[in-house]
Amino acid sequence: MTGPTLDFWQQRFLARDLPWDRGAPGPQLRAWMDDGTLKRGARVLVPGCGSGHEVLALARHGVQATGLDFAPEAVTLARHRLAEAGLAAEVQQADVLQWTPAEPVDAVYEQTCLCALHPDQWRRYADQLHAWLKPGGALCALFMQAPRESAADGRIEGPPYHCDIHGMRALFPASCWDWPAPPYPRVPHPRGWHELAVVLRRR
Repeated sequence: MTGPTLDFWQQRFLARDLPWDRGAPGPQLRAWMDDGTLKRGARVLVPGCGSGHEVLALARHGVQATGLDFAPEAVTLARHRLAEAGLAAEVQQADVLQWTPAEPVDAVYEQTCLCALHPDQWRRYADQLHAWLKPGGALCALFMQAPRESAADGRIEGPPYHCDIHGMRALFPASCWDWPAPPYPRVPHPRGWHELAVVLRRR
């Protein structure tokens, strides 16, 4: 497997070595709930849900949320937090490159999964996202902007992997997705990078 392995992620969660974890839902999630992009009653997937902060927030909002994570310990942690909060949501241990929902969903909240996957796997993941969503469904994406100086020499470093916006346009082409016009909101990241918040609509 190219990129981080299951054991890599499992050990991170077992050790609670989670520097990307804000300790709370990402701020853009609230904006998308408030403006109606993520509606009450909608079926929403959260791939790479990690500790489950966004799954909890969506469940509180009345969304039918399903969290997915590769690491069993992440699933255990997210389920524990849901139980402590008395909230109902599904969390599954899954390989997002292989997993399929029972039926297409209304939206996907994509914040941490794409940038955690090695770029060699992005094409497969993008195809999965398209298949998961019903026509007109929303891909609520936070594209991680984490460029490294070594990129000038052609090196690929991560995770997180840098999601260059031109690369994202190629990965999610206009033939398959409706793109809003830029500029896109910049969401600060605790590690000093930022994310670009973009809502794509599946054609």
